[in-house]
Amino acid sequence: MTFRSRLDAWLARPAVSNTIIGIILFNAVLLGLETSEAAMEEAGGLIRFLDLLCLAIFVAEIAAKIVARGGRFFASGWNLFDFTIVAVALVPGAQTMSVLRALRVLRLLRVVSVAPRLRRVVEGFVTALPGMGSVFLLMGMVFYIGAVMATKLFAASFPEWFGTLGLSAYTLFQIMTLESWSMGIVRPVMEVYPTAWLFFVPFIMVTTFVVVNLLVGLIVNSMQEAHAEEEAQATEAWRDEVLARLAEIERRLPRQDAAADRREDG
Repeated sequence: MTFRSRLDAWLARPAVSNTIIGIILFNAVLLGLETSEAAMEEAGGLIRFLDLLCLAIFVAEIAAKIVARGGRFFASGWNLFDFTIVAVALVPGAQTMSVLRALRVLRLLRVVSVAPRLRRVVEGFVTALPGMGSVFLLMGMVFYIGAVMATKLFAASFPEWFGTLGLSAYTLFQIMTLESWSMGIVRPVMEVYPTAWLFFVPFIMVTTFVVVNLLVGLIVNSMQEAHAEEEAQATEAWRDEVLARLAEIERRLPRQDAAADRREDG
């Protein structure tokens, strides 16, 4: 076994993965402490030192993976994800510019690439994106129709909510989320337009209870498919391992029989 294969096997150990997860979570706590003036006054130097130490460990981990896997490292989307997040912290000025310093908290997202269950959730979401595109298109059509109707119906009396197409779309989005939709928007509108409920209630039924649930259903279905595919791959790997062991046993049996025959002849 070569050095690169041994290094790759060592990096794949659960103990190593769990250690990296622990360092990621610890680093996230440090980044949170950096937002506290009291904590920085008490132990600012130690917090910065530990943050740099965590970054050094992440860089060493990425470098070890590149050495172990070579070009195969960049063939994985998750590896590119990890590489990009760690590289952000190495950009000149990352320790001084506020925007780049804020982006360091993205290191916490590395937990997604290290933890298989979280990775499965993201993969299910990504798989659902093509189907979600159709649902978003449908929702966009519903919002556009609703915004045009709301602007024409209510702009004269409520210009702050429905004065323009953009304001109407934003107000309808608030209504879709059910945030202060009744007492904050619909009831005041109904005081001027008593039959306004004929517009808002169907809009809520279509967007909140139909279209949004379609999105949820697509994501759940994609996650189930990703989980089933992962289980199928695990089963196939287990089957291949069993077949390999059986083949090894079959190769050894003739040797043992031959040895037994020689002992009997002797």
